Amino acid sequence: MPPFSKIHDISVLLGEESITYPGDPEYQREFVFTIADSGICNVSRLSMSAHTGTHLDAPLHFVEGGKSIDQFSPAQFILPAVVIDIHNKTAVYPTELESAEINEGDAVLFRTENSLSGRCKSGVFSEDYVYVSPAAAEFCAEKRVRLIGIDYITIEKHRDETFPSHHIILGNDIFILEGVNLLDIKPGRYTLCCLPLKIKGGEASPARAVLLE
Repeated sequence: MPPFSKIHDISVLLGEESITYPGDPEYQREFVFTIADSGICNVSRLSMSAHTGTHLDAPLHFVEGGKSIDQFSPAQFILPAVVIDIHNKTAVYPTELESAEINEGDAVLFRTENSLSGRCKSGVFSEDYVYVSPAAAEFCAEKRVRLIGIDYITIEKHRDETFPSHHIILGNDIFILEGVNLLDIKPGRYTLCCLPLKIKGGEASPARAVLLE
């Protein structure tokens, strides 16, 4: 009998569902060789931002001298997790977190209108999305969580060029998981597995994120 009865894939599909943050390089994939042309094999080239689709931010993303993605062991990306339903259609605030069971070392994932509306996998950036307020970021930092996840390409309020929530979370050595789809996930406790690529000096990396139940 396997230790988990269900595996929920919460990643978005690159090249179809993934959203490009304004100003970032677009996701591109093209064949360099094809079986039809070469008679040997198919080989493709990928070009994208490290923050494309479902991805992890390491402290280096906003912290000068912060740790890069390759400085963490794989075990640090396998975490006890809690999924919390967020009903506010503008932002995540502490008022919706205070009654939740959030333990030190948890990954905390916010299931918002971004998932319910399909916005998180639309493939097109929208300025209207649920973000993580600085107050909620501070609340989670005080709880000493290990990761914060949101069902959109960014945790930050659109056009807030000070990026307060990023600074709070990454400044406390907490990972950020952005670009997940939590539509089919019930609130509750899981095990999160979101291994990044082992990129030397990487401030971020695409990831295949799953919740184990």
